[in-house]
Amino acid sequence: MKVYEICFSPTGGTKKAADMLAEALSDEIQAVDLTDGKGSFSDITLEKKDVALIAVPSYGGRVPQPAIQRLSMIHGNGARAVLVCVYGNRAYEDTLAELQDTAKQSGFCVISAVSAIAEHSIVRQIAAGRPDVQDQKTLREFAGKIRTKLEAEDNSEPAIPGNRPYKKGGGAGMVPKPGKKCVKCGLCSEKCPVQAIDPEDPGKVDAKTCISCMRCVAICPHSAREVNRVMLSAASVMLKKACAGRKECELYI
Repeated sequence: MKVYEICFSPTGGTKKAADMLAEALSDEIQAVDLTDGKGSFSDITLEKKDVALIAVPSYGGRVPQPAIQRLSMIHGNGARAVLVCVYGNRAYEDTLAELQDTAKQSGFCVISAVSAIAEHSIVRQIAAGRPDVQDQKTLREFAGKIRTKLEAEDNSEPAIPGNRPYKKGGGAGMVPKPGKKCVKCGLCSEKCPVQAIDPEDPGKVDAKTCISCMRCVAICPHSAREVNRVMLSAASVMLKKACAGRKECELYI
């Protein structure tokens, strides 16, 4: 069984969780990187016999708009889809519902959904190290149940939580900027999912385009990019209570 792993993962946490699930589902995996701001997604066409694992992070309880736009370009053609929402231990709110609607509009048949936890992309100490060994065990168990449903050709759509209309979206408002360690190598600009960073001057960032995904911070080889420390401290305090207890992965099937 071939699995298309269609993933938007700026800092790697979403892909790590998606990999755990995909590798437990199949030995044949075709990667589709929705994080690639220069990708040609309209060229991707699946067949009804295919299976797609569509994974996105939750940003403020919603799907990141670039992921919505790029997934909408892909031709599902009735391929069965497993949805994966990855969040930083706070809440995923309407993310799965929005992803479900987008996948269906793109022609996918949604047969299962999973929520998983990964290290928070901004306040990194929250859910640090996740998905961990326990998460991997849980996701492997989920994969077994999903595989059984696929093999039975049961294409029933599960009840997936979320509100319609979705909650109001809004970015974190944290735009990373370079510090003294920056050597202007251009990697941050090249890898930015929305091309918000000037390739000639990485200190120039289009704040309206930036989605605060923190990819530039995560991939900088010189640890030269960071967000405003006062804002980061405020976010840490705000999230501390909401993220205090360990949340577990959930399966909808």
